[in-house]
Amino acid sequence: TAQKIFAGDIQNHLMLFVKKEEAKDTLETFKAAAGEFKGKVLFIYLDVAKEENEHIMGFFGLKAADAPAMRLIQLGEDLAKYKPESDSLDKSTINKFVQDFLDGKLKPHLKSEEVPEDWDAQPVKVLVSKNFKEVAMDKSKAVFVEFYAPWCGHCKKLAPIWDQLGEKFKDSKDIIIAKMDSTANELEEVQIKSFPTLKYFPKGSDEIIEYDGERTLEELTKFVKSGGKQEPPKKEEEEKEEDDDKKKDEL
Repeated sequence: TAQKIFAGDIQNHLMLFVKKEEAKDTLETFKAAAGEFKGKVLFIYLDVAKEENEHIMGFFGLKAADAPAMRLIQLGEDLAKYKPESDSLDKSTINKFVQDFLDGKLKPHLKSEEVPEDWDAQPVKVLVSKNFKEVAMDKSKAVFVEFYAPWCGHCKKLAPIWDQLGEKFKDSKDIIIAKMDSTANELEEVQIKSFPTLKYFPKGSDEIIEYDGERTLEELTKFVKSGGKQEPPKKEEEEKEEDDDKKKDEL
């Protein structure tokens, strides 16, 4: 289903999530509205009772219990999702939602968990979309964030090291070590395309530095203490010279 939906020529898709057997009237209204936007927006309905649609629902942050619900997605390089202000699914609401999108009047809808009560109780602070800007963009502090996915193997491997890094800087007044589940939280300011992604927000700056060094406690600590400086990767010739020097020392 997902391949059929996302592989077509039309980049704008209005998705209706319904329990098909309970939504005859809603589907009739939806189909009637679709005709007015032919060639501009593809109207698609998904039956939430079908297990195969769970993955797409999860992508929009929806569960079967949320049906009926409507979402609009704009595909392409700058993928964006939109949520209507009203839960109503009458024809005028559907038409206005789609027309406002085409007229550029809508702001993208970003998934966010609620801010946990104990988000700052541990050395590694827990960020969600709703508190990200306030914490990560605070120019009075340097903030180092791990953007992870719960299912990601590399993230699981990094988790104990990241906790140790948090422990190292827990008493610092101007350094914060944090993490964010990017499968449940989306950001306007930062695009995350792989996991884990490590980004450093320097104190007193608008710059965002992506860390691409070794994910060891030693290297991560060095990076934070240096204020986000990364050593350029060694050239092959330099490495060869070092190896030759080591051999000479051994002789």
